[in-house]
Amino acid sequence: MPTIHLHETTIATPEQFLAGLTDFGPDRSKIWGNSTDDCLKVHDEGPTEADVTEGSRSIWETLHYDWSDPRRITLTTTDSNVWGGHSGHTYTLTPQPDGTTEVDAVIVREGKNLKGRLLGIVVGTGGKRVLGKALENTVKAIEDRNYRTQAGDL
Repeated sequence: MPTIHLHETTIATPEQFLAGLTDFGPDRSKIWGNSTDDCLKVHDEGPTEADVTEGSRSIWETLHYDWSDPRRITLTTTDSNVWGGHSGHTYTLTPQPDGTTEVDAVIVREGKNLKGRLLGIVVGTGGKRVLGKALENTVKAIEDRNYRTQAGDL
């Protein structure tokens, strides 16, 4: 069962990162490149949790989002065409004295069928690079969304 640990530093506040993580609106794919807008379905959403299906036509999962602790957000896979078992994501957001935020992500992938097990092997061998680049792009998109206006005013 591959477990990928990722780390990014961002100028976004923890609140801004959380807002990007839990924005299930129609432009979600602009922040989360692996989540296509046509596969996004919000089943239930409350003030600190949501059940959302997202992904693409070939790989999708239903995730239970829990941000009752806004510094440690968990996404637990409850259904998927490939992932099962202990699959999910955990984001830990740590504000720094210099105003930046440390984002630590842990992604667990447990294949529930042949396709999932094969993808798990791929994730285990090259996933850190691919998923790391995806997180980097997400951080940049969240920063752009929150600081585009201020940068344009300079």
